[in-house]
Amino acid sequence: MNVAEIKPRLLMGPGPSDVHPRVLQALSRPPIGHLDPQFLEILNDVREILQAVFQTRNRLTLAVSGTGSAGMETAVVDLIEPGDRMLVCVAGVFGSRMLDVAQRAGADAVALEVPWGQVFTAEQVAAALEQQGPFKLVGIVHAETSTGAAQPIPAISRVVHDAGALLLVDAVTSLGGMEVDVDGWDVDVCYSGTQKCLSCPPGLSPITFSPAAEEVLATRKTKVQSWYLDMNMVRAYWGSERLYHHTAPINMVYALHEALRLVLEEGLRARWARHLQQHLALKAGLERLGLRYLADPAHQLPMLNAVATPEGVDEALVRRRLLDEFDIEIGGGLGAHKGKAWRIGLMGESASARHVGALLGALERLL
Repeated sequence: MNVAEIKPRLLMGPGPSDVHPRVLQALSRPPIGHLDPQFLEILNDVREILQAVFQTRNRLTLAVSGTGSAGMETAVVDLIEPGDRMLVCVAGVFGSRMLDVAQRAGADAVALEVPWGQVFTAEQVAAALEQQGPFKLVGIVHAETSTGAAQPIPAISRVVHDAGALLLVDAVTSLGGMEVDVDGWDVDVCYSGTQKCLSCPPGLSPITFSPAAEEVLATRKTKVQSWYLDMNMVRAYWGSERLYHHTAPINMVYALHEALRLVLEEGLRARWARHLQQHLALKAGLERLGLRYLADPAHQLPMLNAVATPEGVDEALVRRRLLDEFDIEIGGGLGAHKGKAWRIGLMGESASARHVGALLGALERLL
C-alpha cells in the first residue's frame, strides 16, 4: 500500500490521538542541521514550554528521542545503579513494565500491588516503605492506560519523601489532559509521551529531573547502563554547551514545538476542563448504553475510559466493525482485561464533542 492511500480515522484508542493540522504542517517543514542556530532556538523554546506544561522550574527538562517507553527507561537507568533498591507501584500493565525495566537495570526491585482499576493509598505506600525499605527510588504510573485509573500522587509523594526516597512518576497519558504539577507535588522525575494528550505523533518523550535527581545523576559511581539515554551526556546538547551526542529527530521536534504552542494557546486549565467535559459526556452516553466503567469511580481518568464489554459481545468484532464501517479506532483490554474491555481515548485533539458523538452513535447501532 502507498501511504498516500491510507484512510484517515477518528483516533479514540489509548494513543496515538488525532493531530492538529498545524502540527502536521510543522512536521512537513524542511529539516535543517541539528546544530543550526535556528534549530537550537527551537530546542530552547521546547524546553521552556515543557517547563510550563510540567509546571516546573527544573533546569534538566527536555524531550528524549524515543517514545514514552524510552522516557521510562531513561528515568530508571539514569537514577538506578546495580543493587539500588526501588519500590514499584504496580496497578496495571505499565506499572509491570516499570518493574521489568528496573530489574533489567540491576535494581533490587520490590513490587507493591493493588487490583487493576484500584489506586494506592498513601498509607499503603508508607507501610511498604517502612516494612521493606529503605528504597532509593519509588516509581508509580500516574494515569494507568490499561485500567483508566488515576493515582493520588500528592499524598503518595509526601510519604515517599518522608522516607528519604526519590519519586518517579509516569505521566505518559496524563500530561496535557489533567493536572500534572511536578514542583507542587514534589516529583523528582516525571516523563511523558508526545502521542497522547499533547496530540503530536509518537516519537519523543518529554522528561524533567528535579535538582535532587540531578544530584543523584551527577554523583553516580558507575556509568549509566544506556549510552543513548545517559542524561549526563544528552543534557550537554540541550544545554548551553551544545555538545553533539546524537542527531536529534529534527522534524519531530518541529512537531512537538507546534503542539506545545497549541497547548499554551488553549491554556492548561482550559485544556484540562475540556478533557473532563468530554469524558463526562462520553460516560453519560456509555452508561445509557448499559456499559460499566472498570476503574474506581472516585479515580477515573478523563482521557482514558476503560469499560467492560457486555456479556455475550465479541469485543474484538465490535472494534473491527467500528474501524471498517465507521473509521473509528478504540483499543482492546490488556493483561487481566484482555478480551473483556474496551479502552476509549479522549486525548488532545480527540477530546471533542464530534468524537464523542460519532462513537456513541456507532456503538448504539452496533450493540
